[in-house]
Amino acid sequence: MGIIGWIIIGALAGWLASMVTGNDKKMGAFANICVGIIGGFLGGFIMNLLGGAGVTGFNLWSLLVAFIGSCVLLFIVNKIRK
Repeated sequence: MGIIGWIIIGALAGWLASMVTGNDKKMGAFANICVGIIGGFLGGFIMNLLGGAGVTGFNLWSLLVAFIGSCVLLFIVNKIRK
């Protein structure tokens, strides 16, 4: 998957995760993209530990994996900030 794919999946996953975790008002587009891309790596790592496939390309499964990783990342960040 190319850099544009990572940016699009990252933006969508980061935006959805920020809405779910209540960080939507604090985060801008760049932060959503960064959280989504890091969340993709984290979600892929978690899925590989569980025996599943991580980010496999530009598809719905990759978006779900990145979303799960982004939610985990934002949950950890929220706990550290408080």
